[in-house]
Amino acid sequence: MARLYPFLFVFLWSTGFIGAKFGLPFAEPLSFLLTRYGLVIALMTVIALATRAPWPKAPAQWVHIGVSGVLVHAVYLGGVFVAIKHGLPAGITALVVGTQPLLTALGAGWLLGEKVSARQWTGLILGFAGVGMVVSGKFGDAALGPMLIPALVALLGITAGTLYQKRFCARFDLRTGSVIQFVPTALLTAVAVALFEDYRIEWTGEFLFALGWLVLVLSLGAISLLNLLIRSGSAVNVASLFYLTPPTTALVAWAVFGEKLTSTAAIGMALAVAGVYLVARPAK
Repeated sequence: MARLYPFLFVFLWSTGFIGAKFGLPFAEPLSFLLTRYGLVIALMTVIALATRAPWPKAPAQWVHIGVSGVLVHAVYLGGVFVAIKHGLPAGITALVVGTQPLLTALGAGWLLGEKVSARQWTGLILGFAGVGMVVSGKFGDAALGPMLIPALVALLGITAGTLYQKRFCARFDLRTGSVIQFVPTALLTAVAVALFEDYRIEWTGEFLFALGWLVLVLSLGAISLLNLLIRSGSAVNVASLFYLTPPTTALVAWAVFGEKLTSTAAIGMALAVAGVYLVARPAK
């Protein structure tokens, strides 16, 4: 089963853009996320208490797990949702965030002492080229400007969060760890909502579907898988999986929304898959 975790993670993580597309027309981005975080905290607290899951004993571990949660959830998700809500096309957002494996590879050697081989560097560059081809037809004529800022913040958040968690808190119970990660995330997001939003939500059927999907499938399913992958694999290998997110999202959008899938995008998907294979393939 462990061998299937990367593929399941990529599929579940890729549906995040689909959930955002369903829900964001009916809610402000940070208000949407704050509601999602509150539900996740409530559910995971009940699960942790019901199953008597162990809580960290050292205070430092609480801090490290909380910091990793703020980076991976508050900063990354907040940046992505704000960027999409303010008009940045999902394809460009995916491309910006898609540079994460390259940044992680640079940081892995410096912070974690991980060696990135020439084969892995080749795979990282090949994967980035593939992602660029997948989203190349989605740029349109949008004026980017300030809309890129939240996407860049999201990129730095997920990169720093992956490296930080791998170095300081790679192993923790997924039930109690999720609570510890999401509580400071919710608090920080609540402050941002109070400063910049009015907590506007239209409780339509589409919004409730998107909220349920993002809580149960993304926050509980995909995030748990991400934590497992960070625990068991190198930071570079885990980060390379994010190259597969834009191609998988394009496939899901094609199946669900009927979005056009070009031959260039298909070639890009193949390149992204090849790049991830080169990065993650065990050395002989």
